[in-house]
Amino acid sequence: MKSLLSYIISAGLGLWLSTLFVAGVFVKAVPNSNFFGLAINTQWQLFILLGIILGLLNYFAKPILSIITLPLQIISLGLFSFIINMGLIWILDVIFQEFSAPLLLPLIWTTIIVWTINILLSNSVLKIRD
Repeated sequence: MKSLLSYIISAGLGLWLSTLFVAGVFVKAVPNSNFFGLAINTQWQLFILLGIILGLLNYFAKPILSIITLPLQIISLGLFSFIINMGLIWILDVIFQEFSAPLLLPLIWTTIIVWTINILLSNSVLKIRD
């Protein structure tokens, strides 16, 4: 449960920081923004929603994708997990029209920011061990 909370907090905080520091990445509420009938009017609501969705993807889908791509991770000495993280953020970009991380460089920097915050939260602040 603590690692899921860590994924959600790091995803929301990382997406917020990437919109501040990475050119081209933005989160903008559109007039008809809703999530299962709940109206989303402000940016902080979007950051919470995007953080929850990306945290759940990291918690549930990433282990499955890591097992499926295990031969590629062995060949690349674990660097393919970075590609998996980029793919999860790209999926978030495709699903939600309110979030945009266009092209390759903003996606790479957003992935690095989210990954760094997740490492910092899970290892030093929350002392989470899986």
